[in-house]
Amino acid sequence: MSFDIDVRRRLGETEIACRIEPGAGVTVLFGPSGAGKTSVLNMVAGLLRPERGHVRVGERTLFDAAAHIDLPPEARRAGYVFQEPRLFPHLRVRANLLYGHRKGAVSDVDGVIGLLGIAPLLDRWPRTLSGGEAKRVAIGRALLADPAFLLLDEPLASLDRPRREEILRLLERLRDRSGLPILLVTHDRSEAERLGDRIVAFG
Repeated sequence: MSFDIDVRRRLGETEIACRIEPGAGVTVLFGPSGAGKTSVLNMVAGLLRPERGHVRVGERTLFDAAAHIDLPPEARRAGYVFQEPRLFPHLRVRANLLYGHRKGAVSDVDGVIGLLGIAPLLDRWPRTLSGGEAKRVAIGRALLADPAFLLLDEPLASLDRPRREEILRLLERLRDRSGLPILLVTHDRSEAERLGDRIVAFG
C-alpha cells in the first residue's frame, strides 16, 4: 500500500502543488519552513481541501476533485502526529494512548507500548514528560488509532540532540516493522536522507 497524491491549493500568495508517485515505505516532504509541506499533510488528512487533484492511499480514494469524492477526516484513518505532541493534560499517559483505540482494532496495545519503550511512562502525567517521551506517546496514540497510514509533521522539532537520535531510531524501527505508508515532513536534509525511501523537495 502506498500514497498516490496530486494536489493543488492556493493559500494567500502561495501556490501549493505536490505530486507523489506510488511507492512503498517512507515519503519525505523536504524543504524550508513556509513552503507548504504541512498544508500537504493537512490535505491528505482531510483538514484542508485541495482545489484540484486527488489523494489515494492503496486502493482507497480519499479525495478526487473531478469525481467529487471528499472523505471526512474521521473516515480517512490517518494517524497524524503533529509538531507539538498535543497530549491531553488531564489524562495520564495510559489514557492518552488509549483515547482513540477502538475495540476490535488490529493494533496490539502491548506491542506498540513495547516498540516505543513507553511502559515506564504509563502512569505519568503529560506535564512530567520530556520532549522525546511526549513525542513517543504521541506516536503511540497515532498507532493505536488503527491507522491506514501515518502523517508525521516535523517529528524531531524542538528536541535536543540525544532526544532527536532516540526518535530517529524509533522512526527507523517504525518504518521497518509497521508496514504502514508514512508521509513525513522535515526541513533537515540529514533526517530526510536517513528516513526517506523517496524525497519530494519543496521550495
